[in-house]
Amino acid sequence: MSATVRLTMAQALVRYLSALRTEEGAALFGGAFAIFGHGNVAGLGEALYQYRDSFPTYRAHNEQAMAHAAIAYAKAHMRRRMMAVTSSIGPGATNLLTAAALAHVNRLPVLLLPGDVFVSRAPDPVLQQLEDATDGSVSVNDAFKPLSRYFDRIVYPEQLLTALPRAIAALTDAAACGPVTLSLPQDVQTMAYDYPEEFFAPRVVRFRAVPPVEQELDDAALLLRNAKQPLIVAGGGVLYGKASAALQAFAERHGIPVAETQAGKSSLPWDHPLQLGAIGVTGSPAANSLAAQADVVLAVGTRLQDFTTGSNSLFAQAQLLSLNVNAFDVLKRRGLGLQADATLGLQGLSQRLERWNSAGQWLDRAQQAGSAWRDTVLAITGKREVAGLPYDGEVIGAVQRSSPDSTTRDIVVCAAGTLPAELHKLWRTSTPGGYHMEYGYSCMGYEIAGGLGVKMAQPDAEVIVMVGDGSYLMMNSEIATSVMLDKKLIVVVLDNRGYGCINRLQQACGNASFNNMLPDSAPRIDFALHAQSLGALSEHVASIAELEQAMLRARGASRTYLICINTDAARTTEEGGCWWEVAVPEVSTQAGVQAARARYENDRLKQRN
Repeated sequence: MSATVRLTMAQALVRYLSALRTEEGAALFGGAFAIFGHGNVAGLGEALYQYRDSFPTYRAHNEQAMAHAAIAYAKAHMRRRMMAVTSSIGPGATNLLTAAALAHVNRLPVLLLPGDVFVSRAPDPVLQQLEDATDGSVSVNDAFKPLSRYFDRIVYPEQLLTALPRAIAALTDAAACGPVTLSLPQDVQTMAYDYPEEFFAPRVVRFRAVPPVEQELDDAALLLRNAKQPLIVAGGGVLYGKASAALQAFAERHGIPVAETQAGKSSLPWDHPLQLGAIGVTGSPAANSLAAQADVVLAVGTRLQDFTTGSNSLFAQAQLLSLNVNAFDVLKRRGLGLQADATLGLQGLSQRLERWNSAGQWLDRAQQAGSAWRDTVLAITGKREVAGLPYDGEVIGAVQRSSPDSTTRDIVVCAAGTLPAELHKLWRTSTPGGYHMEYGYSCMGYEIAGGLGVKMAQPDAEVIVMVGDGSYLMMNSEIATSVMLDKKLIVVVLDNRGYGCINRLQQACGNASFNNMLPDSAPRIDFALHAQSLGALSEHVASIAELEQAMLRARGASRTYLICINTDAARTTEEGGCWWEVAVPEVSTQAGVQAARARYENDRLKQRN
């Protein structure tokens, strides 16, 4: 009979997680973020304290924010390391739902451990318990089911023996990766069981690379061989598959230009001759022009989100070849599918293509377009003197000029508003992961919390959070956490007095500006003073020149440093972009809306059915 050890369910859970290792020897879990309440403080809280040396616990100030930080930590590790997150029952648990959806959309791993109500039901209804008169088994944690790649409610301690391996399998699966929720009733957390000691033996978790199928490689190679004007669209799967080197080798050998999605940006160095820059709604003119002319598009590791495809209008004329580890993504837009790991798929495809190369007018055109766009980027971001308020592109330039090695050392973090478009076009990086954009869910409030997670994952990098005033006001509490944990961030707040991005979209759809911008009578918010109250260093600057000097001070500071600058709410980078479908009312009394509807109906004719 094998030896056993008597532990509570919570103790067994933490001990199991702390024993997992990556192939490089690092702990699979960087620890846990925790905000305690009556649903997790006595059970899981005691276990986390007991194993605090091998499984560190980090206190945060908001449940959604700490989950965002954990998700960013995993993204910064290219999904090879991750964190757990625990909350109490009730509002603590439901505060995690937005983060769960974000992780699911972005295919990023995070282990959610919300407390749950008593399985015994003896004290029902407990504080914060949701009651359902038609289903006695329901709790608010059932809301996690559609938001989780794997969900389980642990109602007996011994269920961990099957639930935990399944949870780890989902968290580390290249295709099914995403959030896992283990709902932990507070009484079961404290129950003991005689677990087999072998269950807690140190174990190496291996990340499997899915090999391509030979016939699919043959079909894909045949399609590319017949292409005259091929284009590669690099998505997040290139980074998560650690395929940047394979992508560069493939593009160079076969002479195919590369455009990058939001998730895939930084797959190829910004100044590589075959780099066309960002693609899609937030794309460069180089990438979008060639996408509109391509006859074959090789989409590598991308979900083909509407911002990438221009709502299925941008490269509708091209034949699509999807190289993706996820079968669900391979099937999109009825393209030819090559289901495989990005590195193995590109290498196998290159072997089939042998010396085939697209060299000729197409390659020359691509290199000229890419070079011209890089010159434009440098012109936009190189402005030091601006008449009136600066706009985001000029701010980006000042941020990058403040460091001579910004393209290799800096990591920019952002998520929503105007900045994603400007950063996608204009941020320059030569390092995979140097661009950290959460744009699958585009969640306002992710930015600062996400920056904290990135800094925890990459402590030697300079992590620069660029955030609008709207997102800052939605969630900023993790500034205090970054100071408390000694995880220095540089936070650049671009204050355009409202939701400038949506205000412009509102007007583009024919409406008057309404309910998006702050009225002149609203008080001017002192973001620098607010950040000081949370423990950060801070200052407000009045010009691009002042911003550049403030960035030097921020880079030299020892703790989180916030810089605020007022920006133009109307001005954006004119170059690039493409149509994006936003439904316009079919009936309206406003002439502007009527005209926008007519344009909308005409634009929809470009879509691929």
